[in-house]
Amino acid sequence: MNLIDMLKNYFKIAFRNLWSKKAYTILNTLGLAVGMTSGLLIFLFISYHLSTDRHHQKFDRIFRIVVDLHLEDGSVETYPEAPLPMAKTLREGFSQVEQAASLKTLRELTVSIPTIVNGTSQRFLEINTAAFIESEWFEIFDYQWLKGNPKTSLREPNTVVLTESWAKKYFGNEDPIGKVLDLNHLTKVKVTGIVADPPRTTNNDVQLFLSMKTLPHLIPDQNLNDWWSLSSTDRVYLTLKTPSSAAQVAAAFPALAQKHYGKDASVFQFHIQPLADVHFDVKRMGGTLIQRSLLWSLGWIAAFLILIACLNFINLATAQSLSRVKEIGIRKTLGSTQGQVMCQFLLETTLIVVGATGLALALVILLLPMFNQWLGLHLSFTFNTSSALFLLLLLIVIIALAGGYPAFSMSGFSPWQALKGKGVLPKRGGFSLRQSMIVVQFAICQALIIGTLVVTRQMKYVEQSDLGFEKDNILVVNLPDPSPTALTAFKNSLLQYPEIQAVSAAYRPPSASVMNGGSFKFDNRAQWEAFPIRERLGDADFLKTYGLKLVAGRNVAPSDTIREYVVNEALLKKLNIKDPNDILGHKIETYLSPVAAPVVGVVRDFHLRSLHEQIEPCVISTQTARYRKVGIRIASASPSKTLDHVHQIWQKVYPNEVFSYEYLDEQLAKFYETEQLTVRLASVFSTIVILIGCLGLYGLVLFMVARRTKEIGVRKVLGASVASIVKLLSFDFLKPILVAIVLATPAAWYLMNQWLADFVYHIEVDWLIPTSAGLLTLIIAFLTLSFRSTKAALSDPVEALKVE
Repeated sequence: MNLIDMLKNYFKIAFRNLWSKKAYTILNTLGLAVGMTSGLLIFLFISYHLSTDRHHQKFDRIFRIVVDLHLEDGSVETYPEAPLPMAKTLREGFSQVEQAASLKTLRELTVSIPTIVNGTSQRFLEINTAAFIESEWFEIFDYQWLKGNPKTSLREPNTVVLTESWAKKYFGNEDPIGKVLDLNHLTKVKVTGIVADPPRTTNNDVQLFLSMKTLPHLIPDQNLNDWWSLSSTDRVYLTLKTPSSAAQVAAAFPALAQKHYGKDASVFQFHIQPLADVHFDVKRMGGTLIQRSLLWSLGWIAAFLILIACLNFINLATAQSLSRVKEIGIRKTLGSTQGQVMCQFLLETTLIVVGATGLALALVILLLPMFNQWLGLHLSFTFNTSSALFLLLLLIVIIALAGGYPAFSMSGFSPWQALKGKGVLPKRGGFSLRQSMIVVQFAICQALIIGTLVVTRQMKYVEQSDLGFEKDNILVVNLPDPSPTALTAFKNSLLQYPEIQAVSAAYRPPSASVMNGGSFKFDNRAQWEAFPIRERLGDADFLKTYGLKLVAGRNVAPSDTIREYVVNEALLKKLNIKDPNDILGHKIETYLSPVAAPVVGVVRDFHLRSLHEQIEPCVISTQTARYRKVGIRIASASPSKTLDHVHQIWQKVYPNEVFSYEYLDEQLAKFYETEQLTVRLASVFSTIVILIGCLGLYGLVLFMVARRTKEIGVRKVLGASVASIVKLLSFDFLKPILVAIVLATPAAWYLMNQWLADFVYHIEVDWLIPTSAGLLTLIIAFLTLSFRSTKAALSDPVEALKVE
């Protein structure tokens, strides 16, 4: 027989075997397809985040300057910012630096277009998408220039470069070059360049680039040469001539700090951070809230899902091998070698894997839009080098894992044993290999269920925690002009509406992602305190609007400037003051004002940031010039109607501004984006693990029932009950599942306690969580087993006794 005829024969036998055992073929294909679909989705997710900013040609030579503040009390605060003048110093004073540039993001920018539409000029409120940059920025990062010159477009003041989509948003299909934008009603800038929209996989999501020389026109009080000005919106990036010179640059930072900060140089410790680390720097809030550890965890989950699918396949294949031992014996007696028998079984595996791959690709394409919407991402599947290599590797691994062992074990039966039906699969430590694989599958299942329950409970704890202030039904409106006249008119008009219960203007709500702080002196002490103090600046209605509770003294009196302070309990603990009344009347001098002011009240502690952070000492005072937000407490009866009313009042008081708002609870939920993402991913992949495990169990029970049909008939004739037969068929599978639960619980317990350690305020992993997870695993497994077992137990015993 030539090679072609032999291959034809292999394929004919393979198709015949797969077709004759359709139930097993379908179960194997589905199990592998579900595992591969999960693996592909996780691959796309990981690739998306790992590819961030890698489109820049100088990616490996691009770095960011970050700072750690080492305070006198021994604490260290980490920030992603650097002083703006540092870029010029790096350019001119460091031979290792090829180029450096600073960037200052504008949190909010009102952009007006002179074009008249419906009698008024168009206005847009840009939030975190506009920035001042130095022209050297375009020598560090790659942009596709459609119009203009990267070297000259931003050399002059009052110039702007737009992305293509922003240019279309402002000017439609007109040529934007030379057009004028009015910014914050303070200065006009001319469009001098257009760049293509940057890829979605970038951390620098700037769409409107203003020349750095425009900054004094728009923010007159900003000093571009001030090394002491460290703002959360300021960044400094650089390219090095060689990546290895990063250590040399970092070694010069202490001397640089000494030059600009003098005796305080030890406080400012600058570091050079590779661009590859920026996207994952959750600690400094410099990325998109994705931790590398999450990607590693997902990678392991993908590997486990594929492993479980392969174990399912091996389980079903080895179980079926017991019905094919005589076939193997005949083939070997007629001259087939072990290698030829292996090839036959590997071909059957390959056909199933190829079918599963096609089904997995179809499922990925079908599910990807829902997956993106659910996770808030923009993943796409395209056949490129990386995806092709991943698919090829996946096919090889699955065929080797799923087909290798069954093919080797089945082809190894001796002909005389096979013809007598004596082919036996090995046992390991009292467990058959099949039971051992069930242990592995359900151990992973148990661990993922425990993880999902812990993460879900922690997020529920976060949602239900007492933050020390009210967060529900509070509308936070951006304030464009904190001038007392407009602000008073806005507040008075709002308070006349019966559905509005309280209104307060403030710099920020009680809890915010960005934190300001600095030094302070208490009472008559000569030295500044060793620890920093935080601030919340708001009018006299701040406490009432947000529900902050006084535990001693009174609220601050209405004022446009800092005249009095209310402090929190955390400050008292730091100062070792036990009775809140003891601090009343004592004066505090803070970084906010050179004039010491008395403490008039103490509020109960409230969370200034997320539950990841400890509550820090804080002062509350008034300072109208810095107010940027208006908090509006509304009745829950008709929030949409109230929102419309707020909008109408806004248009009357601020006719030239864009109305922008956010509900406080939605704003606070952004603190936990990573955790919410973890909840979603953990829940979906836990469900998939359970689904794959149940498919495997169902297939094994199906096979077991087929082998023991006559035995079941005999037992029923002799009076066995349905329950006893279900127990007979199910018990062998429940035993390894119990072992899996016992093995997986301690490991999952440890890992989840490690995860919870990232929260200062968190739940305790008590016995109820692993117990609930174990019961859930057992119930799901038993329902899967009992479904087919009960059907077999209810079958006609006469028909069962006819089975050969």
